Amino acid sequence: MGSRPELVAPPEIFYDDDTSRKYTSNSRNIEIQTSMTERALELLNLPEDGVPKLLLDIGCGSGLSGETITENGHHWIGLDISASMLNIALEREVEGELLLSDMGQGLGLRFGVFDGAIGISTIQWLCNADKSSHNPHLRLKAFFTSLYKCLTNGTRAVFQVYPENDDQRKLIVNAAMAVGFGGGLLVDYPDSAKRRKEFLCLTCGFKEPLPKSKTEDDDDSESEENQTVYISDRHRPWKRQKNNKSEKGREWIKRKKEQRRRRGNDVHPNTKYTGRKRKDRF
Repeated sequence: MGSRPELVAPPEIFYDDDTSRKYTSNSRNIEIQTSMTERALELLNLPEDGVPKLLLDIGCGSGLSGETITENGHHWIGLDISASMLNIALEREVEGELLLSDMGQGLGLRFGVFDGAIGISTIQWLCNADKSSHNPHLRLKAFFTSLYKCLTNGTRAVFQVYPENDDQRKLIVNAAMAVGFGGGLLVDYPDSAKRRKEFLCLTCGFKEPLPKSKTEDDDDSESEENQTVYISDRHRPWKRQKNNKSEKGREWIKRKKEQRRRRGNDVHPNTKYTGRKRKDRF
């Protein structure tokens, strides 16, 4: 597995002409980008009134996500920091308007004009200080403050994110809540290493419970409590979760291994040592 792109170089450097063209022509990337964009649009829960909405696509890249927005009957404006990505979007003649912009400096868009916003694998880039002048806290604040202002009251914003760790999760979520957003972080397929996806679901001007996440097995008794990582609003302080240590014996381990086998994962066979408590070492 390669390094996370945001740890290799700033986005405007990492996505140069060659990398941007390879990314856009890769069928696997197209499939993933389309799937995540469709899920983001589903979580936006736009009114089904037959009226096209104007959406903001943050980190639009070469327009793969924008094409999915168009196919769903909506208009969009996309912004990205990579000139190479935007040039390919122009070559592909995508139907959205394109802006070259650093979201960490604020969006600079008119107040209250968008009916929703999405972003696929973009926000975690703001957690890095690529220049001596970059402060992740201030860049996230500038981004979320300007995003809140350009959305119509009563709309949503949904971002698929790849946080590197829990500290980044808290940094991103807290920054969004601090400017007035409601919502939190939703996790699809929380028990699957391959299919797990995290979405930051934000509401502008109202509060509501997070949508139901997707799970491998909706009958699994543990799936419901694992659906979300954080549900937050600006007035609710963070609470430490209690460390409930339950006994996990042989039968529990065998049951979990069987669940993983049904999902197609490689699991070691059960033996007489499965679930056996090890002796303490001195």
